[in-house]
Amino acid sequence: METRVFVVHMPPSLGTRLFALAKNIGMMKEGYAWIVTDGMTNLWSLTDPSTIDSMQGVVGVRTYVPRTNKLENFKVRWKKKFQQDNPTIINAELNIFGLWAYDATFALAMAIENVSIGSFGFKRTTNVSSSGTDLETLEVSQIGPQLIQALSSTKFRGLTGVVNFVSGQLQSSVFQIVNVNGNGERTVGFWTPNLGNGESGLTRELDLTDKSTNSRSKTNLGPIIWPGDTTSSPRGWEIPTNGKKLKIGVPVKLGFSEFVKITWDPNSHTATSVTGFCIDVFEAVVAAMPYALTYDLIPFATPDGKSTGTYNDLIFQVYNGTFDAVVGDTTIVANRSRYVDFTLPYTESGVSMIVPTRDSKRKNAWVFLKPLTWQLWVTTGCFFVFIGFVVWILEHRINEDFRGPPLHQAGTCFWFSFSTMVFAQRERVVSNLARFVVIIWCFVVLILTQSYTASLTSLLTVEHLQPTVTDITELSKKGEKVGFKQGSFVEQILKGLNFTDPQLVRYQSAEELNDLLVKGSANGGIAAALDEIPYLKVFLAKYCGKYTTVEPTFRTDGFGFVFPRGSSLVADVSRAILNVTQDTNTLVSSDCLGVESFRGLFLIAGIASISALIIFAAMFLYEQRHVLLRFDSETPMWRRVRTMSRIFDQRDLRSHTFRKSELGNRSGNVSVQSIGGVGESPNTNCPPSPSSYSIQTEPEFVFLVDQGRAENDDLTPRGVASPELIPSPGRHCIELANRNEPR
Repeated sequence: METRVFVVHMPPSLGTRLFALAKNIGMMKEGYAWIVTDGMTNLWSLTDPSTIDSMQGVVGVRTYVPRTNKLENFKVRWKKKFQQDNPTIINAELNIFGLWAYDATFALAMAIENVSIGSFGFKRTTNVSSSGTDLETLEVSQIGPQLIQALSSTKFRGLTGVVNFVSGQLQSSVFQIVNVNGNGERTVGFWTPNLGNGESGLTRELDLTDKSTNSRSKTNLGPIIWPGDTTSSPRGWEIPTNGKKLKIGVPVKLGFSEFVKITWDPNSHTATSVTGFCIDVFEAVVAAMPYALTYDLIPFATPDGKSTGTYNDLIFQVYNGTFDAVVGDTTIVANRSRYVDFTLPYTESGVSMIVPTRDSKRKNAWVFLKPLTWQLWVTTGCFFVFIGFVVWILEHRINEDFRGPPLHQAGTCFWFSFSTMVFAQRERVVSNLARFVVIIWCFVVLILTQSYTASLTSLLTVEHLQPTVTDITELSKKGEKVGFKQGSFVEQILKGLNFTDPQLVRYQSAEELNDLLVKGSANGGIAAALDEIPYLKVFLAKYCGKYTTVEPTFRTDGFGFVFPRGSSLVADVSRAILNVTQDTNTLVSSDCLGVESFRGLFLIAGIASISALIIFAAMFLYEQRHVLLRFDSETPMWRRVRTMSRIFDQRDLRSHTFRKSELGNRSGNVSVQSIGGVGESPNTNCPPSPSSYSIQTEPEFVFLVDQGRAENDDLTPRGVASPELIPSPGRHCIELANRNEPR
């Protein structure tokens, strides 16, 4: 593998020559990454514009100098002075090194001012010998230690930003990250190496007043255009394209081409294509790796297209260096791992036994209960009763179909609710609240019945198959023949179970395995077959109704890719396999439908029913508020509830349903006169009243209830006339008055 990321640390004069050569040899194209340090980036202003074309996509880091009025004024004064001293030089610019020199001189001057200078002299530290160097003649300042201490404590805002020394070192400033693009550069972010709190981070926008936003460690940069004019980040590594490609061996076999299938050219006897599940997985893994991988798939076959050997022979070719890797349905086995390295498995592991099945003719008389769990049966029954009760509450006062003797009402309630199961209810529903509840419940019932029907149909039509063999040891004792795939390591497992060579039969394809199982052990076939689970799944997908898998299941590690011992590709390929296969889940569903499947439907029906009850109760209590206000604080709660229950049990004669039904039957008003009218009733001690009322009272009449004189608390809502409310000797008067008359 070759790296594709380069860090350049050199002066601009040498760096520009490097990038020109890199472009000529093709190293400034897509897949490469070039990063330059501040040694070159700080002096880009001195770079020849003609060399910028060879640096497209380069990322550089340089010291960030904030633009301040102080800096701009200094540049103007410096440029004016420089032009006076050097009139032949035009458009001179002051770079970061000049600014640093000015800040260093300013810091030294401040330090000298802070030191009390008694004697600003120098002295020689050593005796100069005749053979000594000129360095020995240098003298040392007598106030050097004091000057160093004063310089270390100096802190001020200079041209380049804050100048501050920490432990004798200049504190790191903010760095600017730039990207060469087009004819110039653009800023993609900033890096703060040290903010004083031990944190550093990248940020796209720099805010020196808010350090918390600059201390985040997550990458938050602008888009970078890399070499090759692409925004895709380079992988960093790549197999050299001008070197040899990986020679990957592929197994050759006749059957189970779903895993590996090789198409041959009949004329040249060369492989034209290699496909299959294993090849697709390998290609997906290579695409997920952080660098490119070039390879050639080479079939492990003779010139005439036949297999050269077993899987062990193929894996041995990696050990002796013939192949660089093996891709195919190669199983991870302990004895093979002594010679090669395997990646993580990418298929289900295990070895199981497949046997023919026989149909079980036994039928269960209670099979109709199996589609639903008992919890769902109980929940459904409770909701049928609850919905019937809710509809009865909402319809009782305004619908004759829900009135009558108590037993009749209970039967109607249950009949109406359960008849919705087949949508055969015959009772009218006149209340809008009840209609809303029934609509929601019918939707729930529709979903329940359809789901039940589908599940029951599946239970009644799917054959109940039983395996013909359940114990592999019995096959060995009886001398039955058992099959295995040719070239597979399963042969060693069968021999370990005391199967002799005459009992072992080899097969190569799923069709051949089916023929052997159909014949049976007595007719030259086999009684069972032992194979790896991926192969058995492919076989059962073709012959699902005739065979089944049974225990025992032997532990294996599944299919894996083969590489030489110590190969650096094993870890990278294994990580890529995890990325490719980590989202694959095996879902196991139950044969029965539980409450969890319909929790949402029951929740909707329950909320709708309870909401309708709350609205109805609020409307009913609001209409009877004059009755509630008549109760004093000493009236027991049970008496209040009984009174309101009696009122609820009465017909609501103001309902449009009763008006329509009795409008045609009424030929006149049957008047009941009070004392002072036609005559005085012998059964009442009420005072005379000039008013008369009809038994079918119109809405403009109301009851006036005198609770203080009511003994039996038989209160009736306004607009209701009942024989129970006709005054009697043992009952005080309940008067009727016209709403328009003064009271």
